[in-house]
Amino acid sequence: MMNFLVKTIANAGALAVAIWLLDKITLTGDSTGARALTLIVVALIFGLVNILVKPVVQILTFPLFILTLGLITLIVNALMLLLTSWVADLLDVGFHVEGFWTAVLGALIISIVSWALNVVLPDDKS
Repeated sequence: MMNFLVKTIANAGALAVAIWLLDKITLTGDSTGARALTLIVVALIFGLVNILVKPVVQILTFPLFILTLGLITLIVNALMLLLTSWVADLLDVGFHVEGFWTAVLGALIISIVSWALNVVLPDDKS
């Protein structure tokens, strides 16, 4: 449970950095508290997408993973970010990613920041 909480916080932080750096990734809300709550909801959606959908996509793209020496991972991560945006739109959550290349850059930012946060944040494996 603690590990899930840490990963959600790391996802929220990484998403916040991507939203802050890229004007085509937007998070809306009437107040700072509403935006923070929206960010947590988006982090949960993003986590669920990565837990449920990403492994299937990775298995299907394994030959491309070998062929591109792993670079396809960035594309898969971008697709997971776009899927998160789509699910957020379905649930009427104020989060949107505009365009594939924005998603690629956003996925790169999120990967780097979430890796750094996971190094710093505690987990239950210790």
